[in-house]
Amino acid sequence: MAKTTTDKPKTIVFLHPDLGIGGAERLVVDAAVGLQNRGHKVVIFTSHCDPNHCFDEARDGTLDVRVRGNTIVPPSILFRFSILCSILRQLHLILQIYFTSELQDLRPDAYFVDQLSAGLPLLQYLYPQGRIFFYCHFPDLLLAQGRQKWWKRAYRLPFDWWEQWSMSFADAIAVNSNFTKGVVSRTWPSLVSQKDLKVVYPCVDTTVKVDIEEEKGRWKGKKLLLSINRFERKKNIALAIRAFSGLAPEARKNVKLVLAGGYDPRVTENVGYHQELVALTESLGLTCSTAHAPRDIPTDVDVVFVLSVPSLLKRLILECTQLLIYTPTNEHFGIVPLEAMLAGVPVLAANTGGPTETVVDGVTGWLRDPDRVDDWTAVMDRVLNRMTPQELNAMAWAGNERVKEGFGLAQMAERIDGIIAPMCGESVARASKGPGRMRVLGVLGVVGVAVGVLVAVV
Repeated sequence: MAKTTTDKPKTIVFLHPDLGIGGAERLVVDAAVGLQNRGHKVVIFTSHCDPNHCFDEARDGTLDVRVRGNTIVPPSILFRFSILCSILRQLHLILQIYFTSELQDLRPDAYFVDQLSAGLPLLQYLYPQGRIFFYCHFPDLLLAQGRQKWWKRAYRLPFDWWEQWSMSFADAIAVNSNFTKGVVSRTWPSLVSQKDLKVVYPCVDTTVKVDIEEEKGRWKGKKLLLSINRFERKKNIALAIRAFSGLAPEARKNVKLVLAGGYDPRVTENVGYHQELVALTESLGLTCSTAHAPRDIPTDVDVVFVLSVPSLLKRLILECTQLLIYTPTNEHFGIVPLEAMLAGVPVLAANTGGPTETVVDGVTGWLRDPDRVDDWTAVMDRVLNRMTPQELNAMAWAGNERVKEGFGLAQMAERIDGIIAPMCGESVARASKGPGRMRVLGVLGVVGVAVGVLVAVV
């Protein structure tokens, strides 16, 4: 049953670059559903949403998702200039919904913007009545790769400046963990001195029930170790394969390692990394196969790759899993460990970043050094062969309770609502920053971008 907010229902407009499948997208969908459940009107604008590569709520009518700003600028130019294209697509989206009066017709009380802050000054200038809530998953300037080259640093300079400057136009800023809050504070001390950063943990829907008894029958006598991550090198999925290969042959009997996650054939890294992982698996003497649906998953190989795993398939596999292997180092938060604990699956994760705030070592799972592969192998062996059913059940119960008490969808929505409500009740005097300042600085930003592009091209 929907839980309504105690304040007057509001219209909240979400802006997100690409509503595909990933941790950021899962948070956006959950936040939108949670706020909608609290009685607010929610509309999501995005530059891309493929019905075959998005979460169920974005395609089944649960949420009002509108694709705008996708007709002029491509996502990249020859697989380069991604950040420039992302900014221009966001500006195009904002201008399109403004000049078609879509924004004015909605009359939003607040905006929920995440991942890309570049358009915040324009958003405030065009429709200052709406308050801006910006969710910072992680500073983009720290995610950019290839900064060892001088021309790359020069190219990124205007974008790095624009990121911090544009974030200052938000009325409230939230981050996904205390780990990320510390990183943001060190990266932008002047911004943090002006803004009180809030921590809003991502969530999982604790009300979902899945009938999987028939599916469980397919795995009778089998044990599954599961990794769920996008096929990106920074996710360090190779660690799971190496640790699994370290198990003695008798310890691996009737055991299967399932590597599932986000995979977009348009993304070169996704395609290339999947191929690298297949090659690594075979070089270690393990058999492998790639599947796209539950019925496609073979039961006679050591390692299975499941590409672009949809929500239902993920829940099915989780319910049949003995241990979740979560390999990223310094992950900003990590929603998958919560999904596993909710399903009663213990978690083996790196002892860095967000998982240290969700996984309780020795209680709901284990935290291990990602550089010590043997330690990961030892935990796998312990879960598969050395723990009693009573010990596993106690860990499953503890993980389930931890998620329900602190990381549910209702708790996250209440936290966001508690930030937006007072923000909307404040005076609109803050809109007086521009347009003069906005125009001058905006022009400087555009000139800086143009210079950066010219340098990169040269």
